[in-house]
Amino acid sequence: MPTGTLLLIDDETTLRQAISRMLELEGYTVLQAPDARRGLETLRQYAEEVLVVLSDVKLPDGYGLDLLPRYKQVAPLAEVILLTAYGTIPDGVRAMKEGAFDYLTKGDSDDQLVVVVDRAAEKARLQRRVADLEKKVGAQYSFESMIGHSAALTQAKKLAQRAAPTDSTVLLEGPTGSGKELFAQAIHQASARRSKPFVAVNCSAFPKDLLESELFGYRKGAFTGALADKKGLLEEANSGTLFLDEIGELELNVQAKFLRVLETQQFTKLGDTKPTTVNVRIVAATNRNLRQEAELGHFRPDLYYRLSVFTVPVPGLNERREDVDELANYFLQFFAAKLRRRLSGLEPEALDQLRRHDWRGNVRELKNVLERAAILADGDTLTTDDLPAEFHHFAPEPTTDEASDRTLRTMEKRQIRLVLHETGGNKMEAARQLGIGTKTLYRKIQEYGL
Repeated sequence: MPTGTLLLIDDETTLRQAISRMLELEGYTVLQAPDARRGLETLRQYAEEVLVVLSDVKLPDGYGLDLLPRYKQVAPLAEVILLTAYGTIPDGVRAMKEGAFDYLTKGDSDDQLVVVVDRAAEKARLQRRVADLEKKVGAQYSFESMIGHSAALTQAKKLAQRAAPTDSTVLLEGPTGSGKELFAQAIHQASARRSKPFVAVNCSAFPKDLLESELFGYRKGAFTGALADKKGLLEEANSGTLFLDEIGELELNVQAKFLRVLETQQFTKLGDTKPTTVNVRIVAATNRNLRQEAELGHFRPDLYYRLSVFTVPVPGLNERREDVDELANYFLQFFAAKLRRRLSGLEPEALDQLRRHDWRGNVRELKNVLERAAILADGDTLTTDDLPAEFHHFAPEPTTDEASDRTLRTMEKRQIRLVLHETGGNKMEAARQLGIGTKTLYRKIQEYGL
């Protein structure tokens, strides 16, 4: 049985009470008002609860078609059904154009009225669920939800917040794993386009010969295998935001085509002869120095200057070490909930190791480290033993005997230990610096008891 609150506005007392009783038998709570003034007062009071407004067209103090925008203004998520004793086609057309759910003639069919009210209430419920979801998404990807209070992060957020309400192109510069996509989503959520699509594209994830067709789309028969028309990601993001991650990976010919999009909001699909027009905001990100790439001829200078209308430097984790504690505890609790484990925190020694680590993979690396540690932890507190091997630093100082021992074996052992220390225990990097294979390095570590 349907449930929910309805508002019935009609000056005919007998008819109003009869319709109210009928809808109450269907499981609805029905609020009543005899005129527009009291109807609007009731709607303001119960705007969060009312799913459907049923309003007579001819009220003593107002005309239903003129009142329709006021109903929608007070309760944007409620549906409005207009009731009239003498329906006309022009009034019905106007009502639907101005956002009424339906326009019904009184007394035609009680069953029809119930069916229409059920459909309108279901639509209103769906709109409320969507609105709640949008609020949750907005909160999740807002600037306020970003974890950390370091000066570097605060400065980056301030810059991005200034650009967010505009339609200007934004270029996010920062190392891989620093959270550039999170910044892009926060910019989108803080803009007037927040209710429109946010489409993210990693330019390095597509084969170079496929990226153009994915971005711009194509017409049937444009190439072998093009069996039907296909929308590109630019069209999918129409009216919203297109986020291009690793834009430095774009081929030069695609860069030229994309430059036209930035300048005219138009592009031509593969196999088409007419331009397609879109209304899309561009947010791009890179871990490269695009100015330097442009000087070297690897990136179009005109596209770089068009992209860098507003540049936001996103700091790597090594630039915001003050945030490591807060991020580590957040990720620990996140994975504890995901793994259904009780983890109260990290011991001071483990936190100290995290603070001193060289975070080449930035926040993404920290997240991965905490996920692994949460899986391995035996107790309810993470210890240094739960951290990966690269956090167990090797002491570089040789013993007294080693210092006086100049044999090749001792010198090799000393050099391996030194490089392992300098690389923070990163065996792949240590092997690269030593000029040996990773397997060889592991064998040497075991052989020398490192």
